[in-house]
Amino acid sequence: MTNFNTNPSPRGNHARPAELIADSAAFDIDRSVAASVAETVPGAQSKRSRTFLTGFAGAAMACMLALGINGAVINPATAEAANEPAPMSQAALTPQNGETLAEAVAAKCLPSVVFVETYADAGGQLQAMGTGSGVVMTQDGYLITNNHVVDGGQAFKVTIEGNTYDAELVGADPSSDVAVLKAKDAKGLTPMEIGNSDDLTVGQWVMTLGAPFGLEQSVATGIVSATSRSQIMDASESAQAGGSGEATIYPNMIQTDAAINPGNSGGAMVDADGKLIGINTLITSYSGNYSGVGFAIPANYAVNLANQIIAGETPTHAQLGVSLSTVNDQMAGSYNLPAESGAYVASVAQGSGAEAAGLAEGDIITALNGEKVEGASDLMLAVRGEKPGDTVTLTVNRNGQEQEIQVTLGDDAASQKAAAEAKKQLEQSMPEQSDGYGQDGGNGYGYGDPYGQDGRGLNLDDLFGQR
Repeated sequence: MTNFNTNPSPRGNHARPAELIADSAAFDIDRSVAASVAETVPGAQSKRSRTFLTGFAGAAMACMLALGINGAVINPATAEAANEPAPMSQAALTPQNGETLAEAVAAKCLPSVVFVETYADAGGQLQAMGTGSGVVMTQDGYLITNNHVVDGGQAFKVTIEGNTYDAELVGADPSSDVAVLKAKDAKGLTPMEIGNSDDLTVGQWVMTLGAPFGLEQSVATGIVSATSRSQIMDASESAQAGGSGEATIYPNMIQTDAAINPGNSGGAMVDADGKLIGINTLITSYSGNYSGVGFAIPANYAVNLANQIIAGETPTHAQLGVSLSTVNDQMAGSYNLPAESGAYVASVAQGSGAEAAGLAEGDIITALNGEKVEGASDLMLAVRGEKPGDTVTLTVNRNGQEQEIQVTLGDDAASQKAAAEAKKQLEQSMPEQSDGYGQDGGNGYGYGDPYGQDGRGLNLDDLFGQR
């Protein structure tokens, strides 16, 4: 499993690292082509040298076998609510007795780092799927990790400070790649202190911790290389990779040169005070291994979702309440549109913040909070970086006239519930498609995007009745 990033501004350059990642292919741990990154940057050339955006489900099988993975029969059940939240603030870390900063941070944080082993049920027998990392959130065993670390697993084992526990999956938010495990019968664990991922500076010192290639309790140091790196892995890519078959949206990720490798996914990125600022998730690489460009989900974003899961809630995300399509210069010329880029409003959901603010079909959204919107994906990422209830300012081109409209964002609880019910019904109607790992065979569900619509990725031909 591996990493992406965050910015002091929730928006920042959400045009993202797609400049680097366009036309790339994601690889799974078996080294087979799993997925390609969703949307190329406008004007990107397909002949560009290729790089690979890799979301690792764990360390390579050879490494796992060498470490002697054993199966454990586990019956997952919903865990009780946490009662020992991780501390939010402590005194700044000061190295003692001549120790280096890295030594001091490692000593503080390693007791809170988790080694995760995921198993699938293959015909009644547990089979090792992969390994990853996690972070202790509470004294009684709630752990945060990446969804792609646990996706498809029926049984889990976690090792914390040398002690191994059976674990159960409390819940997950596949669209954000966040999941929560509960170590059974755990008590007296050391929660990791939570930092503020909205307050990062490019160039500041960071450490990544986890289990690269199954090597537990490993650390690496580096700096924050950039913030506000955002990316979308679309539904078909997720399905091809054996994932949940829905889009995964990574807003405002933290980029680092600290080493992140297969097995680091779900582990911690911490600052010089030993505070959690990110969950390691993705890398960009020619080889599929560390090449100096890794990404972490911002802690503020990931921990908020994890706390919702622990509380027994369905994680929710900010929602604008519109269906969108991307406008480019070719489409603008073909359909005589008043703007050559932006997000075209195809429809507005009743009762949404967009409707209340007066957004209308045919509007073209060209900026959010002053940051340019090139297309629908840009706006999706920008909205996902906000919180339900936030008020944003949209720059809208309406019939050739620009105006600013303030919209109070809603949440996607209703659409999340509808998507889950639709997925369940589809799975029940297609039992023959099971792949032996408890998955649905990757049927490619729609985005279920933060706009509360069906997320079919409408193009302008759809909007104007052309084929």
